[in-house]
Amino acid sequence: MVTVHQLSRADARRIAVRAQLLGRARPAGLLDVVRQLTLLQIDPTAAIAPNADLVAWSRLGSSYSPADLSAALQNRALVELRAMVRPGEDLALYRAEMAEWPGRGEVAEWRVYRDDWVRANDACRRDILDRLDSAGPLPSRELPDSCTVPWQSSGWTNNRNATQLLEFMVLRGEVAVAGRRGGGRLWDLAARVYPDEPAVPAREALRIRDERRLSALGIARGRGPACPVEPMDVGDAGEPAVVEGVSGEWRVDPSQLGQPFSGRAALLSPFDRLIHDRKRTTDLFEFDYQLEMYKPAAKRRWGYFALPVLYGDRLVGKLDATADRKTGALRVNAVHRDVPFTEPMTAAVDREIADLARWLKLDLEMPGPAAGQRAPA
Repeated sequence: MVTVHQLSRADARRIAVRAQLLGRARPAGLLDVVRQLTLLQIDPTAAIAPNADLVAWSRLGSSYSPADLSAALQNRALVELRAMVRPGEDLALYRAEMAEWPGRGEVAEWRVYRDDWVRANDACRRDILDRLDSAGPLPSRELPDSCTVPWQSSGWTNNRNATQLLEFMVLRGEVAVAGRRGGGRLWDLAARVYPDEPAVPAREALRIRDERRLSALGIARGRGPACPVEPMDVGDAGEPAVVEGVSGEWRVDPSQLGQPFSGRAALLSPFDRLIHDRKRTTDLFEFDYQLEMYKPAAKRRWGYFALPVLYGDRLVGKLDATADRKTGALRVNAVHRDVPFTEPMTAAVDREIADLARWLKLDLEMPGPAAGQRAPA
């Protein structure tokens, strides 16, 4: 008989925080961070710092340098796959799926449409491969667009034939991002980018990826809505659990059960994996949060790019700050307090803010004692 673990919300939160390397003990280095988290999401928004760097700093502190990430990508210890930085050795878990694209068995109609479009533009696909073989790595603007059937979309990708074809060629395992120049991707043949390791069979790879994801999250739903790049659920990985006060069944990493917990203060990117699944964040942390950069300024509650504030196993507020590189300042507009801060909490959060400024090499500009401080009504 399978044991269903009974967890309190505090148990579940501590498992999640510890799995995400946000406890008091800091990890040793960047590779340790990415191997445990399984990925760093690339996002161009840099109101504070690029997401991948901000996530790494949250774990490592100001000892982390973005040059570490650049070096790891250059020597292929880390690789970029679909806007996610992953350990190079993990690419073996995706190669079988790439070889089977658009999928095996009964394939969804939208996948068939994409495959048909690639086949209709096979000459262009071969032109791109030939160009990369002779001159790569190259930006997409230097690759030929000889598509005879244009890509049709109601979104921004409409008629962007070469860039859309490259995305599908990534899914087919033919091309890969070899680096970046000025934020733009440089493309090359996948064989020259990805480690030369045998592909893990597709079913086994899916099982391992679910297990790795659960190890990174600590606790997650077994089933969830489809996500285009990285799922939020973990299938049958781990062991079943229920969380007191939260409906439904969860899956928990058994290696996390019964482990001691020692927390700290941390400032998180809005794209941090601890809070990326907003439903899970609400269920376990009872934390109200939205990224407000797409809202009109007058409708924002917390700021353009507010950073969730972690203290121990609770999400306790949001930091509204901007890195103003023209003036050389990290400008703190407000620290929104979801709960009353004790003196130790205030001191710990202030230390993290000061460390963030130090890491960014910016002067810290804080508001006055009452400015922007908001406790719950």
